[in-house]
Amino acid sequence: MRVLVVEDERHIAAAVERGLRAEGFGVDIADDGEKGLVLARHNDYAVIVLDLMLPGRNGYDVCRALRVDDVTTPVLVLTAKDGEYDEADALDLGADDYLTKPFSFVVLLARIRALLRRSSPQRPAVLSAGDLWLDPGSHRCGRGADVLALTPREFGLLEFLLQHPETVVSKHELLTQVWDACFDGDPNIVEVYVGYLRRKIDTPYRRSAIETVRGVGYRLDGKGG
Repeated sequence: MRVLVVEDERHIAAAVERGLRAEGFGVDIADDGEKGLVLARHNDYAVIVLDLMLPGRNGYDVCRALRVDDVTTPVLVLTAKDGEYDEADALDLGADDYLTKPFSFVVLLARIRALLRRSSPQRPAVLSAGDLWLDPGSHRCGRGADVLALTPREFGLLEFLLQHPETVVSKHELLTQVWDACFDGDPNIVEVYVGYLRRKIDTPYRRSAIETVRGVGYRLDGKGG
């Protein structure tokens, strides 16, 4: 699951990003309101963590614009503005929760999880291809009775491929959905992680679930290879 953090204080944004990544979330960062609004409109996020005092466009305007556009992603306001009227205004404009700075990351994480429970009351379905399976709810995957240990990035990569069986997905799609919408590193990182994944889900079982479509991307065999 991906979280958008709209925060112009770099040390706070970096700390939140580190903590969320350690918990297995994908994270995009926007350091001004306009950039945050563009990302929120054009990408699917599980939660948006939104500061109020932002350059370019403040958090109130961002929240209002998202709700006018029918973007229903849960918004958790994270701000130094601790007045009761500030909180009431944010909630009236469409925010779902409000947390003031300074804050505990443990509390921030708990509130994000609470928002996820509210927006996704149904347990996500187990994904499968043949005897290859992945359970997003319990964060487990395996081959048949064998449970496999994957890193958060490997898990996210396999989850996206299982969500699109028999479909060729490009490196760009994978970088956007599994890494970051603003990823500007070496795109060959996708090949590296596909290799890691193959060594865990395919090689020990003499399978070939992940097919390379040269010059295009990757395709997951719907029968599990």
